[in-house]
Amino acid sequence: MKNLIFTFQILGVVLFSCFNAYAQNGNVEIIQSIDIEKVIEIKKEINKNILMLRIQIYNGNREDAQTIKEKFERHEIDSIVDIVYETPNYKVWVGHYINQLEADRKLLEIRKYFSDAFIFRPVMKPVIE
Repeated sequence: MKNLIFTFQILGVVLFSCFNAYAQNGNVEIIQSIDIEKVIEIKKEINKNILMLRIQIYNGNREDAQTIKEKFERHEIDSIVDIVYETPNYKVWVGHYINQLEADRKLLEIRKYFSDAFIFRPVMKPVIE
């Protein structure tokens, strides 16, 4: 009886180890239309105009704004950083955050390097074409 149980155990181990030996390997090729790229670009442009939250890390002259922007990019905190001119100052704005929670989390990270940073919702000026 013990030999029979032992035999079934060994048989189970051998069968279980064989399942991994027959795994399939393959390559996935994605073919997409050029129209999809156009739609993505349009969506990105539309999202720029949505009232999203931003974080301001600097307000002052142009040279310092450029220096702060470069410093921010070196920290690799976020990929979106812009210098905006609002008379009479240049401002460094970071990110496009959809909700307050997302912006708060990023603000905590940014304040390690830029203690004066704050969250705001920019007022969008109408575009005249």
